[in-house]
Amino acid sequence: MRSSNTALHSPSIMNSTGKQIMLIVLFCLLLDSSHAWVGGVRVSAAATTQAHRHDHSTTFLSAFSEGTPSDTADYNTLPIKQAVVDLNEQDAYVRDALKRELLILASVTDRGEYSTKDEQNILVDLISQLEALNPTANPASNCQGEWDLCLSSTQFFRSSPFFQSMRVAAGDENKAVAINFFDLHDKATSASRYGRVRQRISRDKLISEVDLVVGLLPGIPMRIQGTVVTESNLKVVSAETMEVSVVSTQVNGSNVPLLNQFLDDLKFELPVGDVYRTIQGNVPVVPLRTFYVDEAIRIMRDIDDNFFVFTRA
Repeated sequence: MRSSNTALHSPSIMNSTGKQIMLIVLFCLLLDSSHAWVGGVRVSAAATTQAHRHDHSTTFLSAFSEGTPSDTADYNTLPIKQAVVDLNEQDAYVRDALKRELLILASVTDRGEYSTKDEQNILVDLISQLEALNPTANPASNCQGEWDLCLSSTQFFRSSPFFQSMRVAAGDENKAVAINFFDLHDKATSASRYGRVRQRISRDKLISEVDLVVGLLPGIPMRIQGTVVTESNLKVVSAETMEVSVVSTQVNGSNVPLLNQFLDDLKFELPVGDVYRTIQGNVPVVPLRTFYVDEAIRIMRDIDDNFFVFTRA
């Protein structure tokens, strides 16, 4: 018979499905609470018109996600398992034309949120062509700088390593649970609007910043904004892959001076890395793959092959 001390440290207990689900629930509740207090004002549940608009808009992103290689066979030709390098100088003209069309479509569809099925198919084709014409050797090592999200095949907030780490912690066996909680989080912030979504990348750090704009009350022409900032450690492990591990997440200032001072004094910060270590003994390592990068844009894919297109700020 095992001793009680051994049982407490049993991998079968410490790595259980219940623990993974508990992590997802905990982080979603904490972050949704922080979102509700962006700018220091609780979001009113009465903002039903904005919520209805949000539900309508996410149907396009849902269709995008349902068509990714991780869920259906429609896009099996899209992933590139290893980064390629195109050294043909004549292809520069092709790349410029593809990028121009991609950025125009990203703009008119609001980063893909309002894209039709035909537009989604065009965007997927443009991205796959660009990935095949990548001009940069070792793309994962050449992503330093500040980048703005201009296109996403899933919810914008999932570009953040905070949510990426939750997905990795859930594992493939609990992928559906993680996706359901992402959808619930999406609905919980339905009275909000995502503003600028950006990443600042250095040699060993990735800082993700997501701007939220919240309507104060229905009928009142005033919006309050704040920024959810996630800091992660970064390590490049292959030509196309960087691995990130989350350190902390916090909510930064408001556009209202008094509330901005309130948030600065509150210093709401979630030590995500420490929480992971306490609950499961380690911090999830999130693989982010970059198959295209040049002086203007970067195309990144997550563990489920959702793609995120960034432009250099």
